[in-house]
Amino acid sequence: MDKLWAPWRISYVKNIKQKGCIFCQPSGRKPRGYVVFKTSHASVMLNAFPYNNGHLLVAPLRHVSRLEQLKDEEALDLFNTLKRAQKLLAKVLKPQGYNLGLNLSRSAGAGITGHLHIHIVPRWKGDTNFMPVIFNTKIVPQSLDELYRQLKNAQSR
Repeated sequence: MDKLWAPWRISYVKNIKQKGCIFCQPSGRKPRGYVVFKTSHASVMLNAFPYNNGHLLVAPLRHVSRLEQLKDEEALDLFNTLKRAQKLLAKVLKPQGYNLGLNLSRSAGAGITGHLHIHIVPRWKGDTNFMPVIFNTKIVPQSLDELYRQLKNAQSR
């Protein structure tokens, strides 16, 4: 099933009263919080409100909001987890490029400010078109459940 995302819902999404941190307690979303994998110091999950198909979030397991709060071993594991997640996306979705980014603070665009996380957004030539410009609508062509299954299955091969 294809999904047509509704960006006008962002005001609703931003006003949801989250109980706890989605990175510390991801079980609020299905299946199993969309956590694709965990390492000793980090986790990778699907973004429930993706900018593009395959949008992942990589976060340290420890609840910190700033890079300088990470211990050296956490920072190294976070970056290695980012690399592993990118390889997994390459295997499953075969994107032609990526946007990788951190939004540190509300003024920098962070929707979740209390827990540091890195965005991985797969990109393809032509994945931007007239829909966002004219209709203020982004098309995401795959369901989160389907993508989650593909990413989980690809790890076992």
